[in-house]
Amino acid sequence: MNIQDAQKAVDIWIKEHGVRYFNELTNMAQLTEEVGEVARIIARRYGEQSEKESDKDKDLGEELADVMFVVLCLANQTGINLQETFDKKMLKKAGRDHDRHQNNEKLK
Repeated sequence: MNIQDAQKAVDIWIKEHGVRYFNELTNMAQLTEEVGEVARIIARRYGEQSEKESDKDKDLGEELADVMFVVLCLANQTGINLQETFDKKMLKKAGRDHDRHQNNEKLK
């Protein structure tokens, strides 16, 4: 599924099951909450914090998918074609950053 198809799938789900989109401010708050859940898993599983027993069953992939869902909602309700903008971003990064990271001594 490409990004454009994912946006359509989210829109269909919202219309069939979600009644309507939450407003943009509510979705921004939800996005912040979901990113916080991702951060908690990464900090405890891959960082220096110890993982709580209650967090050991948390699925990082599922939490990342929650982030994607809310991002797709925000794109839909603000009229952004994420496929188009992501493709542009990748072209920009390929040109701008082509040698940047190759020449970064910190990454060697």
